[in-house]
Amino acid sequence: MLSKTFNTPFILSKLPMAELSLLLTAFFWGTSYGITKEALLYTGVLAFIVIRFALTSMLLAPIFIKEWRAGLAKDWKYAIPTGGILLCIFLAEIYGVFHTTASKAAFLISLCILITPFVEAITERKLPRAHIILFALLSLFGVFLLTTHNTSSNTFDIRSLELNKGDYCILLAAFLRACMVVTTKTLLKGKTLSALSTTSIQANVVTLGALVIFLSNGNSIEQLFPTNIAFWLAAFYLALFCTVFALFAQNFGVKHTTPSRVALLTGSEPAFGAFFAFVWLGESLNTIQMIGGGCILLATLMASTQSSQRDRSLKNTD
Repeated sequence: MLSKTFNTPFILSKLPMAELSLLLTAFFWGTSYGITKEALLYTGVLAFIVIRFALTSMLLAPIFIKEWRAGLAKDWKYAIPTGGILLCIFLAEIYGVFHTTASKAAFLISLCILITPFVEAITERKLPRAHIILFALLSLFGVFLLTTHNTSSNTFDIRSLELNKGDYCILLAAFLRACMVVTTKTLLKGKTLSALSTTSIQANVVTLGALVIFLSNGNSIEQLFPTNIAFWLAAFYLALFCTVFALFAQNFGVKHTTPSRVALLTGSEPAFGAFFAFVWLGESLNTIQMIGGGCILLATLMASTQSSQRDRSLKNTD
């Protein structure tokens, strides 16, 4: 019994912690669309972003200060550009969720999984592999079906295909997510900056950036202080689990695996998002849209399998 007890840390050390944390990130991000949809009933988009990331900044401030004093955050300036990208991501993503359904947003945002290898290929100046191109085409076909007009009819009519402004915002957020993963990997490689300190700096940049935009647009300060308890429960859930933990896990994963795998391991996010939107908000997709979402999820899973095999072969080669 004692030997088993003493061996527990050894067993835990053998678990793929980066991969497991990224899978949890997919779950929390999947639930975030439904939670955000409800939170936006009580305040505006810009105010919501300010509140969510201000809470995140406050939660992480003690950790960042401690690491700063210990000399573990001397490379903080390299995280600032990633915070700027994160601000753009959430501006596009939250506006997108506001104007489309939570379930569609969850599927469309997952396109970052297929976009990331293309962005990575541009930075490395080489063409993506053939199977990635095929998976991307399958995903595009899925988007084509997913964006059919949501009527009670399950019959397919090409005239019903449409992308509203919310869908376009989510697609932009997916592209920016891919840029975020590659940029973070490039800028923070070999730097003395923990994942939590990186998340703290990013949260500060997003808070200040969103606040400047909020004030410059002449919005009412009252929007920053909603009185409904349901909003604050949602805000703290999003700040703690969908922002602090999720961004920490993403930054941790970026440092311990490849950018493509970071994106691919979060491929279950649309499934979590669609299921949560169905349970929490009562949303539903017609048959054609479900097939489209299935195409996106299938492309994600196949790409994930191919990426895992490639990573193992590269590791064995090394």
